[in-house]
Amino acid sequence: MLDAVVVGAGPNGLTAAVELARRGFSVALFEARSTVGGGASTEELTLPGFRHDPCSAAHPLAVNSPAFRAMPLDRYGLRWVHADLPMAHPFPDGTAAVLSRSVAETAASFGPRDAGAYRRLVEPFLAKWDTLTRDFMSLPLTALPRDPVTLARFGLAGLPPSSWLMRRFRDDRARTLFAGLVAHVMAPLNGFATGAIGLVFALAAHARGWPVARGGSQSISDALAAYLKDLGGAIHTDYEVKRLDDLPPARAYVFDTSPTALARIAGLGRTYENYRYGPAAFKIDYALDGPVPWTAPEARAAGTVQIGASTAEIGTALRAASREGRAPEKPFMITVQPSVMDPTRAPEGKHVFWAYGHVPNGWTGDLTDAIERQLERFAPGFRDRVLARATMGPAELAARNANYVGGDIASGAVSGLQILLRPKLSLFPYATAHPAVFICSSATPPGPGVHGMSGHNAAKAVWRRLRQA
Repeated sequence: MLDAVVVGAGPNGLTAAVELARRGFSVALFEARSTVGGGASTEELTLPGFRHDPCSAAHPLAVNSPAFRAMPLDRYGLRWVHADLPMAHPFPDGTAAVLSRSVAETAASFGPRDAGAYRRLVEPFLAKWDTLTRDFMSLPLTALPRDPVTLARFGLAGLPPSSWLMRRFRDDRARTLFAGLVAHVMAPLNGFATGAIGLVFALAAHARGWPVARGGSQSISDALAAYLKDLGGAIHTDYEVKRLDDLPPARAYVFDTSPTALARIAGLGRTYENYRYGPAAFKIDYALDGPVPWTAPEARAAGTVQIGASTAEIGTALRAASREGRAPEKPFMITVQPSVMDPTRAPEGKHVFWAYGHVPNGWTGDLTDAIERQLERFAPGFRDRVLARATMGPAELAARNANYVGGDIASGAVSGLQILLRPKLSLFPYATAHPAVFICSSATPPGPGVHGMSGHNAAKAVWRRLRQA
């Protein structure tokens, strides 16, 4: 009998399997698709030689992840590649605010009225970033805080809505960039704890940047898989699990799946019936015959570029997708240009480009024209550079990754108490009503992103249970 079986080979499932194998437990991992990776994968979606990331592309949380940083993933080929700027946020007048590794450079891009306010906001936390990261990404009840005072200060700043936090800025440049940071998790700007979301993304950039993985996001998954195999773990692909009886006998079963799928497979009935899924993404991968012709020079040097002309425009787009059940006319967009920093991703002189906007969960329309009209506002002539495009609406995203229910790439709404208490109200979110079944997906704390910490935290709960048995 195995000690643990893990279902789902996304970053959290792979991390959970590695953490258990590192501690001497026998582990087997089962994945329905033909390759490991889940939300961290790479494919030629458009033309030969153009390597795209179908899901995640830039990795501020991965490079800062306490779980990943404790693993020798560089031995297995993982290399982080950085652009000159982690992120830029251009405006229609051709200027841009930036998120730089330098706090001073970032503050200066906001203008003199807000530079000091920004430095006062981030510098106290940046000085203790590694400890703070471990504390807030390990909660709840998986580890005692190492610096409870700093964690409490972070909570005071971050738990109120981001709209409250943004009041400390006098001009809209800083507010707009910060609103864009919050929108990465498709959360309403006035939602509980959304200030913390924006702070985390900003601090992550200052600490270690927003890199891409050389060769594509698949490199992260491949490194985790190779490490797992070296630790004695087994990986089985093309293996769809429909019920627990499909799996070999084990002392524990760990699911990197949506709560909905877990309840169905493990026979947990209506356990997660109140779990809410959030807005969806509409994503386009482009093959380009040259770089994106951004008007703002800063955007040409950035790995990630946020698209939203103002705080009001971003807020309107988020409300349309999350509350009004319609696609926004001017979608807020997150774009990544991996080939700016990693030339292996496209043929010489060509580029890959990644962009998505927000739409209602399960939306069936086509956002391509709205996305490209937005891009033309900030990069006139963009359409002339397009060689090919691959579009994925909510249905296609859900078909590619079953955890993206209705196209929700956050694996659950990041709003209300569900920001912190997911997948249900419990002090032990990784355990289930079945004593041998656990959940480790992005539907558990600390939530969405390629960081492996949900898998790491769940593995702690598993090995504690196994050692008590």
